[in-house]
Amino acid sequence: MSTNTNADKKPSVVKAIFNMQCPSCRKGHMYKQKSMFPLKTMLDMPEECPVCGQKMEPQTGFYFGTGYVSYALSVALFVFNLVWYWTFFGISYKDNSIFYYLITSISIVVLMQPYIMRISRVLYLYLFVRYGAHTKDQPVDHDHAIPSGNRA
Repeated sequence: MSTNTNADKKPSVVKAIFNMQCPSCRKGHMYKQKSMFPLKTMLDMPEECPVCGQKMEPQTGFYFGTGYVSYALSVALFVFNLVWYWTFFGISYKDNSIFYYLITSISIVVLMQPYIMRISRVLYLYLFVRYGAHTKDQPVDHDHAIPSGNRA
């Protein structure tokens, strides 16, 4: 007979990613404010997770790599738009529908960009920090948390 309670269960990784929660505890929020507005402060993150103490920026310049994640998400959104647009309207250069597709896709990607920027930071941090890697009682070993290419 198992005695698992809700406190013992590991939180869902997909739910935690979409809720933009800490990868280490999956409870603390990664951003200072849940809303993306005002846009000026949408990427403001606390120094560390308020629940477990995981550093939100493990190394200086850590989030430069999120440009690649953001680019991949934008391309995926363009491909998704291509599939549904082609399915419902068809695409041809003869009737200018390809330009309507491009205008529609560019508009959607531009409007989604604040969300894409935030979720790309979340995904990037999830690539490098595993669940349960840190608690407030035990500090993170930042020298070994993220491998670096040139260690002597």
